[in-house]
Amino acid sequence: MSRSFVTYIRSLVFNALFYANLTVHMIVALPTLLLPRQILHAFVRSYALTSLWLLRVVCGTKVEWRGVEKLPKTACIIACKHQSAWETFALYAVIDDPTYILKRELMWIPLFGWYMWKEGLIPVDRSAGMAALARMSARARQALAGNRQIVIFPEGTRRLPGAEPSYKPGVLYLYGKADVPCVPMALNSGLYWPRRSLRRLPGTIIVDILDPIAPGLDKNTFSNRLESAIEDATSRLIQEAGISNQASGADS
Repeated sequence: MSRSFVTYIRSLVFNALFYANLTVHMIVALPTLLLPRQILHAFVRSYALTSLWLLRVVCGTKVEWRGVEKLPKTACIIACKHQSAWETFALYAVIDDPTYILKRELMWIPLFGWYMWKEGLIPVDRSAGMAALARMSARARQALAGNRQIVIFPEGTRRLPGAEPSYKPGVLYLYGKADVPCVPMALNSGLYWPRRSLRRLPGTIIVDILDPIAPGLDKNTFSNRLESAIEDATSRLIQEAGISNQASGADS
């Protein structure tokens, strides 16, 4: 039996369990829609942790968190590289009280969208231009006032590992208005959870939490520092994964 066939079967099994896990959590959590948000948050974290466990047990896809001690438990912006759907749930495992900035259309999904509203996630209407940025910033500042951590994907959408970066103005606008530190986050999740694919590949997803960028920098300085930090670290993680895969192949 070929390795690719085994990976395919494991991926199918995982995906079935992954969505079953999501469904069970959403059904059991229904009463939390009428309760304080913190109770729902416990269910979301449980869903993230059990999904990561399923990914490791079924597909052999582990995760290594580096620099977790750099994550503030108070208000901050977390600017994360976006390569797959993995980071849309996995970050709940290590971030104290995150609220994601995400496209508005996700809020329209029945039941799933209700939970996102209850969790205080921040929708963005990408067609609304500067008005959307102003609304996003206002909601983000409310969340920051409650000591939450704002998670934003600076490129706006998933990018293939190694693709040319394409940073959008949203993170710059938010940084300029929020007056809180920004924590860059690099990862290589797209190597193991490819976008637009059902395949889940064995190996180790590495997340590297980098040194916070203090508030108050001018736009160009912040932009250059953020992109350089994320892209340099992401390139290292991709290269490291390639070297690791080659080594494991030589040993087998």
